[in-house]
Amino acid sequence: MSRIVVLESRCKGCLLCAAQCPKKIIRQSERFNAKGYKIVEVADEDMALCTGCASCAMVCPDTAIRVFRTRKSAGAGE
Repeated sequence: MSRIVVLESRCKGCLLCAAQCPKKIIRQSERFNAKGYKIVEVADEDMALCTGCASCAMVCPDTAIRVFRTRKSAGAGE
C-alpha cells in the first residue's frame, strides 16, 4: 500500500501539501509539533486512498513528507 509519512518536527502546517493532493486526504491535525506548528496528517482510514504520486512531497518547502510507493508486480509474460 502506498503511503506518506509526515516528519512532524519539520512540518510547519502550511497546507501546501493538502492543496496539492489529488485525493484530498491530507488535512490539518489538531496536534502541534515541538515548535508549536499544527502539523498535517492523513487519517488511518484515508491512507489506503494514497496513490504514492508524491505531489505532496514535491511541493513541501520543508521536505517534511516521505512517500512510500507500492511496487507494481510484473505482469504475466514479462
